[in-house]
Amino acid sequence: QVQLVQSGGGLVQAGGSLRLSCAASGRSLRIYWMAWFRQAPGKEREFVAAIAPSGGTTSYPDSTKGRFTISRGSAKNSVYLQMDSLKPEDTADYYCAAPSRLITTTECNRANSYDYWGQGTQVTVSS
Repeated sequence: QVQLVQSGGGLVQAGGSLRLSCAASGRSLRIYWMAWFRQAPGKEREFVAAIAPSGGTTSYPDSTKGRFTISRGSAKNSVYLQMDSLKPEDTADYYCAAPSRLITTTECNRANSYDYWGQGTQVTVSS
């Protein structure tokens, strides 16, 4: 069974930066995509970023592109999210995710492609 343990997050002023970390245990995830999603109160879970097994391909929605950077650790069993130029609308609970099967680039931005989830980390951006 895969466990994803998150760290980081917190409170920051608009324009500031935060870094989230997610470490996997129980199985090597080096051949799987990994991703970050977020969920604000009263809203659906939203795709934030995803990274291919090699780390050479990443995917972002327009809302985070150019401000957020996803990366993987050297052993490929951890994933990071560097968040810069944060806005109040980035306030949400953030979750890292990993699938139990090989997924495609087309599938990497869908929450239902992922089976393992971190415990969630709160990010609050004040204006």
